[in-house]
Amino acid sequence: MALLMSMVALSTDAILPALPAMAATLGLTGENRAQLVVGTLFFGLAIGQMIYGPLSDAIGRKPAIYIGIAIFMVGCLFSAFATTFAAMLLGRALQGLGAAGPRIVTVALVRDRFEGRAMARVISLVMMVFILVPAIAPMIGQGILFAASWRAIYIVFLTLAVVAFVWLRLRQPETLPSERRRALSWGSIWRELLEICGNRVAFGYTLAAGMIFGAFVGYLTSAQQIFQVLYDLKELFPLFFGVLALAIGAAAVVNARLVMRHGMRRLSSWALRGVCLLSLGFVVVAILYDGVPPLWGLMAYLLVVFFCIGMLFANFNALAMEPLGHIAGMGAAVVGSVTTFVSLAAGTLIGQAYNETVLPLVSGFTLLGFMALATMTWIEQTRRR
Repeated sequence: MALLMSMVALSTDAILPALPAMAATLGLTGENRAQLVVGTLFFGLAIGQMIYGPLSDAIGRKPAIYIGIAIFMVGCLFSAFATTFAAMLLGRALQGLGAAGPRIVTVALVRDRFEGRAMARVISLVMMVFILVPAIAPMIGQGILFAASWRAIYIVFLTLAVVAFVWLRLRQPETLPSERRRALSWGSIWRELLEICGNRVAFGYTLAAGMIFGAFVGYLTSAQQIFQVLYDLKELFPLFFGVLALAIGAAAVVNARLVMRHGMRRLSSWALRGVCLLSLGFVVVAILYDGVPPLWGLMAYLLVVFFCIGMLFANFNALAMEPLGHIAGMGAAVVGSVTTFVSLAAGTLIGQAYNETVLPLVSGFTLLGFMALATMTWIEQTRRR
């Protein structure tokens, strides 16, 4: 499961060091345009997640994942041989559309076997392995650039997809037997969609997850400019990026151990309040330094905030899926798709607002954190009535 989910993380993070080289090769103008290489992947991911959930309910989990991996491979080939920026974006959209299959169906696959706190624990354990990929992905991309052009990065993606396909076929049993599969019909899809959107817990935590992930997408789209350009780290960028990614991995380990004792809601509340207070305080610090605080201060802030976000990732997903066990495939599709659309919109605004300071990023974390906290408070007050 961790390998399948890592296709999204690797596709996002390994290309970050190569963005300047891609921009030069494809003749891009405007320093923020290269961010679209990241954003377009999430656009394809958001659309794809709505497709694979119902599809996996109808044909089984493994066949749906096979289809996604195949589309991802086609997208890798498009990007590897792109000669225009439009062709590059088409390839990235196909990669996102394909990666949505492994990304979303694995959640339904886990939900087939577990629920509640046990599901949150399993997802956290998966993330312990999964998080190693974003930690080392920029280093992989940087290493490939030392030996070959940026196009070779997409060939590595293609190779990973082949390995994932073979491993899934040999090692993972099907978790949705034929007698539990549901006919694929627009009527049933519409009814299940209305049921999910009408469930305050499921839809509310989906929106909250989108807000938090939106701040993180804003970081992903602007990280290369902040570290490589603003702080002049050059080839050291992957190292700093990896250290911050490990903070999310550490949070997954801690969450897996604590969630059975304290519960998803209590841990999420603590972590979300931490994001809000720390971000609000660091906005003041950033303003005092004209938007460019010392690198050590930025790293300290991001390490703690990313630790909190790491706890929120698994718990918000599990909370959103908790009432949807009887429609796990469609539930995973809607939760994943809405989360990605919300995060893409918010993250793109943060990234495009980059102005050679960290203020847009930190302000985005602050605003979205408080919005997510307000949403969670509303959900829990309504749930107790």
